[in-house]
Amino acid sequence: MTAPPLAGRFDGVLDPATVRRCLDDSYVDLHRTAHADPRLPQLAERFAADRLTALAQLTGRLPKDVPQVLFVCVHNAGRSQLAAALMTHHAAGAVRAQSAGSRPDPAPSAAAAAVLAEVGVGLDDAYPKPVTGDILRAADVVVIAGGGDAVPRLPGPRYEVWDLPHPPGSDLDGVRAVRDDIDRRVRALLTELTTHH
Repeated sequence: MTAPPLAGRFDGVLDPATVRRCLDDSYVDLHRTAHADPRLPQLAERFAADRLTALAQLTGRLPKDVPQVLFVCVHNAGRSQLAAALMTHHAAGAVRAQSAGSRPDPAPSAAAAAVLAEVGVGLDDAYPKPVTGDILRAADVVVIAGGGDAVPRLPGPRYEVWDLPHPPGSDLDGVRAVRDDIDRRVRALLTELTTHH
């Protein structure tokens, strides 16, 4: 876990103490569930970079070039990962998608990764992470795909609740049905966001 490279990315935007504190907090947050993941230091740095970007955007120190969508479910292993991956794939840079969970699992669902691979979408770089106030406030749209009671309703973002069933474990047919439902919703949201911006 190295703050200097991260501090360099935000040099002149955020002070080094803020960068260090965010990196430390991100490491602690991810360690709760991903302590066995050998990528933990790199994941903490990515998570901190996302959080620092959100903070810089909220304070007007960095521009927000495209609409941002945060997908949230309980474990950030299935529904929210599916939605963020599909949005990233379909948007091709026109929308920034992120995901989070109210009680994150240690890793994304293998079944979610399998059904995404079937449609040419990867989940290799994805990792479950908790909902944070900075990323929540920086989003234009927060889509609650499950576990909505645990998601704070902060001023700023528009909130949508998608009534999606919990992906049925290793039943790939059931997970495919959830993927296809999410894909339809993601495409509709993408059209709305890119038509009005």
